[in-house]
Amino acid sequence: MPEQTQFITAKSVASRYGVSAMTRYRWERDGKLRFPKPIVINKRKFWAIADLEAWESARRTAADRFGNTTS
Repeated sequence: MPEQTQFITAKSVASRYGVSAMTRYRWERDGKLRFPKPIVINKRKFWAIADLEAWESARRTAADRFGNTTS
């Protein structure tokens, strides 16, 4: 049986990254950032957790490549 994709809301995405709703909105529109696209259901946005985790991993890899660390 295939594994089901889990989704989180726009509010949860902002909370996950410790940013405001406006910052999350800007991330969505910043093509260079390549923030995952949401799915829209009844005018509400939802993000696949797997997509967010892949984006996080890509950001981490890019930071490591350029010697940018947060520790």
